[in-house]
Amino acid sequence: MGETSASGAKAASEAGVLHVAMVTAPIDVAALLAVAQAPGVGAVSLFLGTVRDLNDGRAVSGMDYEAYEAMAESELRAIALETCTRVPGLRLVVEHRTGALAIGDASVAIVAAHAHRAQAMDGAREVIEALKRRVPIWKREHYLSGERTWIDPTQGSA
Repeated sequence: MGETSASGAKAASEAGVLHVAMVTAPIDVAALLAVAQAPGVGAVSLFLGTVRDLNDGRAVSGMDYEAYEAMAESELRAIALETCTRVPGLRLVVEHRTGALAIGDASVAIVAAHAHRAQAMDGAREVIEALKRRVPIWKREHYLSGERTWIDPTQGSA
């Protein structure tokens, strides 16, 4: 977890980025929380994005997520590095799922851990907002009517 330099030591700017991945299996929230924990952590903020059953007044039965995975993971890592650089001491763990998801399934998990709650909460928010703007992930909603529609992930309420 986390990249290392040739000498085996983490680069200072990467120290807080513990894990970033695009995944196809269900997200294991407990495992992600365990990665973020450390003796100096006094606050852990968990953001979970889940598939809901209603969007813009339409009944939803599920969702497909697709991504240019190499680029998406690279951009997720860049966002995590930028966030950790702005918030010294922040520890980040980020996963985004692709494939077919059912109502209630987690599509994205962001764990931000810090000695203090404000930094943990702000870190999680910063990552999800940047992810929505910058990461090449597309979603297609499945409606109860049988119709399927691609949704602009940068649109919608915060």
